[in-house]
Amino acid sequence: MRSLSDTIARLSVYRKMSSAADVAADAHVPARLKEVTGFGSNPGNLILKTYVPANLPANSPLVVVLHGCTQTAAGYDYGSGWSQLADRFGFALLFPEQKRQNNPNLCFNWFVRDDIHRNGGETLSIRQMVEFACSSMNCDRQRIFVTGLSAGGAMTTALLAAYPELFAGGAIIAGLPYGCATTVPEAFDRMRGHGIPSPEQLQALLRSASNETGRWPKLSIWHGDADRTVVPSNANAIVDQWREAHDLNVLPERRDLGNGVTRDVYLSSDGDERIEMHLVPGMAHGTPLAPASGIGNAGPYMLNVGINSTLHIAQFWGIAPVSASEQKSYPRPEPVDRPKVLNGEIILRDPLSPGEPMAPGTASASATGVRRIIEDALRKAGLMR
Repeated sequence: MRSLSDTIARLSVYRKMSSAADVAADAHVPARLKEVTGFGSNPGNLILKTYVPANLPANSPLVVVLHGCTQTAAGYDYGSGWSQLADRFGFALLFPEQKRQNNPNLCFNWFVRDDIHRNGGETLSIRQMVEFACSSMNCDRQRIFVTGLSAGGAMTTALLAAYPELFAGGAIIAGLPYGCATTVPEAFDRMRGHGIPSPEQLQALLRSASNETGRWPKLSIWHGDADRTVVPSNANAIVDQWREAHDLNVLPERRDLGNGVTRDVYLSSDGDERIEMHLVPGMAHGTPLAPASGIGNAGPYMLNVGINSTLHIAQFWGIAPVSASEQKSYPRPEPVDRPKVLNGEIILRDPLSPGEPMAPGTASASATGVRRIIEDALRKAGLMR
């Protein structure tokens, strides 16, 4: 547990960063978003901004986009390029925006219990925004998605957990698992990878968030392996939290390597990609972008690393087409790593490098065969259903 003085010092740093970031963001961001009021009781006291492309057809998808700490909705849209993508492929956007009176650093309050449970706080405000959009924009209720960076990524997991029936998919960028912290000191600890609940505890937290028993939202998870603000072990923890709900195996079915990015893919029994996790080499805390693609702009926490997460996420959800050249962006599928054994226990991820996958294995057995052996051993040990 971090000391109170350490927590106060960290908050002070974030406050200083926030005012400078706001000034820089507001200075050059074009006014593409429209503020909307009267969308509901708004118990979380959030601002709603929207973007609707011209001539939006009926039954179009709807994407909720959540900014990170020290950011604004307009600033995050300018960096991520979501409204540019919406113009190209025809979908509506909601941008919930935090108020400084709710959080001095403009973070969504992902660590406050009253703000992340079903039918209360910030999650309910965003749920009301979605209902307003569906009613006023005639959106397709089967194609509603949510994405966010950092605190916005953590609030994305909260929305997906509290309202899984509402969303067809989510994308969590440099985020954290649902319910892993309930105080500011715990939040800082989890961000640094300290005290993250066990997979069983995380899965229990997810099950307690709603009564969902049907099809869960598919997930796209992104993290930089050099992120020291929210360490990469949180990405692994998100996978651990959600794979049981999707009835997925402990190990991914496929590991794709392209542009230096590692993409682990978890498949359902019918072969559908339900969870993908990207680990971007050398990337610090932020959203991965490739501005040369014509989508998005580099800036603070908006990082030009040569892969455009915004476009890929939309393609993963099925609301943007995939070109033939883009289909080759992960050209080298490899077998899933052979797990390690430490002190007689099976280790599925490298304990010496939290959040980073193990070095590629060279086992001749198929990934499916290795996975089955591991799962049989875990069941015999009483560690897996």
